[in-house]
Amino acid sequence: MPSAPSYQAAKVAIAATIANTLCMTAAISATIGVFLVPIAQDFGWPRAGVSGVLGLISVISAISYPLIGRAMDRFGARWLLLAGNLGLAVGILLVSRADGTMLDFYWRFAVVGLFGTMAATGMVSKVVSNWFDARRGLMLGITAGVGNGLGATIMPIVAGVVLSSHGWRMGYVVIGLIVALAAPFIALWMRDAPPAAASDSHAISPLASGMSLGQAARTGTFWLMLVAVAAGAGGMTAMFTHVVPILMGHGVSLAQATGVVVVFALVTAGWQVVTGGLLDRFRTPRLILPMYASAMAGMLILQFSTGSLAIITAGALLGIGMGAEYAALSYFVSRYFGLRHFGTIVGAFYAVVAFIQGVAPMLMDMSFDRSGSYVVATLAIVGALALGMALLALLPHPDRFAVSAPGARLATDRATGDLVLA
Repeated sequence: MPSAPSYQAAKVAIAATIANTLCMTAAISATIGVFLVPIAQDFGWPRAGVSGVLGLISVISAISYPLIGRAMDRFGARWLLLAGNLGLAVGILLVSRADGTMLDFYWRFAVVGLFGTMAATGMVSKVVSNWFDARRGLMLGITAGVGNGLGATIMPIVAGVVLSSHGWRMGYVVIGLIVALAAPFIALWMRDAPPAAASDSHAISPLASGMSLGQAARTGTFWLMLVAVAAGAGGMTAMFTHVVPILMGHGVSLAQATGVVVVFALVTAGWQVVTGGLLDRFRTPRLILPMYASAMAGMLILQFSTGSLAIITAGALLGIGMGAEYAALSYFVSRYFGLRHFGTIVGAFYAVVAFIQGVAPMLMDMSFDRSGSYVVATLAIVGALALGMALLALLPHPDRFAVSAPGARLATDRATGDLVLA
């Protein structure tokens, strides 16, 4: 970073961390497992009827992520992030007033999905990527990892405490009010980077360089990443939402199951920071391979073991896997495809993440409603991660990645890793 905007960059990093702490992942994905059974019992629905809202959110997000990302590329991110945060808070408050009909329940979650996508981690990562260059991996890890980790740690605890004393409706009221606390920080501290903010050594600003979505989609690297990283992250998030029901189905208490979620979330947070720092140094996607293996082992332990030490270990292993996936996603999008259209491209990746993390929980609960177990669903996600590992091994090193684009040649600068016009 150049010295002049460093104070503003620090404020942006703090605002981004808070925005991620109070985003849809923490408020909805991290708490749906706590509220799943009480809502199903209250309304007399199968579990898949409740978790189906995640499928609805995933469809909304899959459609809107690229559109929102493109709007941020053109008009800036600050006010869209603010509108998303406030709209998400209102949407969660609306959920608390659901009347028990499925149509009413689902339209309220549709509001959550639309505004939550506007303020999601993938959108926040655009601002962070534009402000930081040499330390981009580390800062993405801190803002997204620490932010999502804190949120995913705090929100299930809040949900469990309020649920036990006042019910799930009040739980959503409290969560909605907490989410709105991010608004002042976004309004006052979040700023889009000036053109030269992320580079002090090149005449061509990284913010003006990079591929369009169409150019990126014509490379094999784009599609390898889409399946290996985006699909893996979606599957891992789906598993995160079901830690509580899986463990409670094995006779584990709600308190113990929530504790595993906390471990999962904390390790995810810390490991995103670790992975970001390692990526800044080594830059290779193969760094992520053993971390995928860790997640696969964690899933199997979670599904087939019940001892206290075993399930805590499973939570930690799962956290390593999910932290690595989310740290790698935004980082490699910026390194392979540049920053000029980063919002649009990362939006396309997060659209796939959102679709899978919404559909997979619903399929998991459909499998449970049919068989009384999550075993088949867990094994399917393990298989998806194994495929992701194989595809990651095929990704080129960013320093050797170069493509010909219409009207220009883009290549990776060895000093900074940014795509620049050659």
